[in-house]
Amino acid sequence: MKLRTALVVISLSAVVTAASIPFVDAQEKTVKVGGAAMYPSRNIVENAAKSKDHTTLVAAVKAAGLVDTLSGPGPFTVFAPTNEAFDKLPKGMVQTLVKPENRATLTKILTYHVVPGKLDASQLSDGQRLTTVEGESLTVKKMGGKVMIVDAKGNASTVTIADVSQSNGVIHVVNSVLMPAS
Repeated sequence: MKLRTALVVISLSAVVTAASIPFVDAQEKTVKVGGAAMYPSRNIVENAAKSKDHTTLVAAVKAAGLVDTLSGPGPFTVFAPTNEAFDKLPKGMVQTLVKPENRATLTKILTYHVVPGKLDASQLSDGQRLTTVEGESLTVKKMGGKVMIVDAKGNASTVTIADVSQSNGVIHVVNSVLMPAS
């Protein structure tokens, strides 16, 4: 009888321990970005915050007050610049943009990276114009099997990781910051 009681206690202990572990569907198809798994059941902000390659983007989103928006239902297509992309900007620009007095400019730049709706890479065609949440357009360019996004100033950013599914849209990782015309 003592052995049976001990087995029941061990079994219940295992159930309680298993119940306290956050549930992640083993069937979720994840993509690694910045060394972290991106889960389709999590939203854009939750996943981006896990990527070591997107710490600057996440800090900028927080400084611009866009966390709630990008955590919302969407759907959104986000062209997400890496830390290296932000490093290409003129020295001191990022530090200047995240200051409270520059919030409007930072918001304009960040929302220029967001397109309403969920657009997978297969839905992007050469020459296609995408209207951003900011209001200006981006142009899709396809060359040699690569997808590039051209900003209003004519600068091209290459999609380095496409189709990172989110609960509220999709992220395409890009290697340059996109800049609106104004």
